[in-house]
Amino acid sequence: MPQFQELFSLLDRYFPGELSSDQKDQFQRAFDAYLKWNPLINVVSRKDIENLAERHFLHSLAIAKSIRFVPGTTVLDAGTGGGFPGIPLAILFPQTQFMLVDSRQKKIQVVEEVAREAGLQNVQWSVQRVEQLTGQFDFVVSRAVTSLDEFIPWVKKRIHCRNKNSLANGILYLRGGGFEEELNSKVLEKPQWTATPLADWYSEEFFASKFLVHVTYCGGR
Repeated sequence: MPQFQELFSLLDRYFPGELSSDQKDQFQRAFDAYLKWNPLINVVSRKDIENLAERHFLHSLAIAKSIRFVPGTTVLDAGTGGGFPGIPLAILFPQTQFMLVDSRQKKIQVVEEVAREAGLQNVQWSVQRVEQLTGQFDFVVSRAVTSLDEFIPWVKKRIHCRNKNSLANGILYLRGGGFEEELNSKVLEKPQWTATPLADWYSEEFFASKFLVHVTYCGGR
């Protein structure tokens, strides 16, 4: 089936009845924008572009299986690449404000173009290293930018302590297994964390070894 039909099929299966007609239109426009821009500025490997719906859009939306951001929530997507997980989440949560940050200008150019073509009003972006960023957010999200014992020191000061969601403020990190040793490292000052297998939510084989890790952190503690 055409790729955008695959995306709609996955959205209907895992988020039934949750999307407005405007959101469906935004998903299609964002999806089409990635197909247009990826040959020019590679944000998804050419080998993997056929799996854009499942391995990038649906993977990003696994965060929404753990938490439904309340209106006014602020989210930093650290090391966003071309906009994952931030862009799909921004479509699903139009009343949440997203800041997408990456040190590579070309990647952020794709973020800008996709956000524009999808008509997203709740997305901002910046070209800089995340550890140089100022301001604080309710959550930091990311997809396996680096090991967690390296990632957490970069972002922990960017998380404030005023909880308003069902989960405590902190980091929502999509990655494969093998993270336990990273999280138990002394450098992390014993963070509180939980890990949920994505197979709890998704039946596709790709997700069998994938996890969503929630690390509770705020204010650099």
